Amino acid sequence: MKKTIVKAAAVQISPVLYSRQGTVEKVVKKIRELGKQGVQFATFPETIVPYYPYFSYVLAPFALAKEHLRLLEESVTVPSAETQAIAEAAKEANMVVSIGVNERDGGSIYNTQLLFDADGKLIQRRRKLTPTYNERILWGQGDGSGLCAIDSAVGRIGQLACWEHNNPLARYALIADGEQIHSAMYPGSFAEPQQ
Repeated sequence: MKKTIVKAAAVQISPVLYSRQGTVEKVVKKIRELGKQGVQFATFPETIVPYYPYFSYVLAPFALAKEHLRLLEESVTVPSAETQAIAEAAKEANMVVSIGVNERDGGSIYNTQLLFDADGKLIQRRRKLTPTYNERILWGQGDGSGLCAIDSAVGRIGQLACWEHNNPLARYALIADGEQIHSAMYPGSFAEPQQ
């Protein structure tokens, strides 16, 4: 079996809070920057676009409605101008890009992972199987149809979000499907740095 080295990046950036457009612009800028550094594959954080809904952990349940509606309004539809901008940046950089978005589909929001090939084509859209803890207040449940590895310019890629990694059968499904590269998405930190 021939070994191939892939230059990869685990991107750690913050969103532009409350702004789908601002966050996508920041993501596109980062893709172009990484492309100039020769990166071939980049994984962005879980639901970076427009932002991870930390408010569901800190607000009282009765106070969530306003923030939930704001998240719904700022969420991404697939396809859209936002997904097209990411696709064009991936193509320009000749880079495979795995990115987490809040996906709006009708009146529901899903924790979705998008995978763009180096030619800019969207080759996978998968939804988190089961939202975790307070996430269940906000996100719909995935159907498992995207629980597979996908051929890309850099190899066969599988994607999981956060606590899905604690599900042995989800991990096994990707391994059994010939996964060569794994995109593990997590949101930013929930806590202050330890002193």
